[in-house]
Amino acid sequence: MNENELIKLIIQGEREKFGIFVEKYQQMVFRTCIGFVHNKDDADDLTQEVFIQAYQSLPEFKMKSAFSTWLYRIAVNASLNKIRKSAGKSFIHRLESFFGSENQMTGQFPAFDTDDPENIIIKQEHSQWIQKALDSLPENQRTAIVLSKYDDLSQKEIAEIMNTTEGAVEALLQRAKKNLREKLSENVRGKNKK
Repeated sequence: MNENELIKLIIQGEREKFGIFVEKYQQMVFRTCIGFVHNKDDADDLTQEVFIQAYQSLPEFKMKSAFSTWLYRIAVNASLNKIRKSAGKSFIHRLESFFGSENQMTGQFPAFDTDDPENIIIKQEHSQWIQKALDSLPENQRTAIVLSKYDDLSQKEIAEIMNTTEGAVEALLQRAKKNLREKLSENVRGKNKK
């Protein structure tokens, strides 16, 4: 049974079959969300929201693109909306969430007991620099780079998700990489001046 046939069955009332999509695409949606929010708990919540929204919007799916493409669009939009809403968080709340729970930033891997504490701190700082630089990119560049690097999608797939051309995606990726290099080198220069 192909996905379009499955969608028709779900719309006709066999709601439990939607679990097949959740099982198949959960990791993909999570990777996309974590690429934007950098926080496991937020990405888990967003993943759930994406599937709820997809389920509720399923009758509107026109089946002109692949289900995965449509789901990526929902995930990207939900992630960007979350970031916009989070921008209004108070500085204190952000500090509390940063220091509060253990190792929520996904760019940081749990340290092994044999790791040098200085190396652990350096890895965490680098991860934070990259996340800050990524977050500072314009939305379209950030979307392109997340879909390319976190989800390992081709430029053709990204173009379909972003509803643009492959040439535009290539340009977005080049600008994003250039901006990331500049922001990271600024950070290094600033750190060396101290």
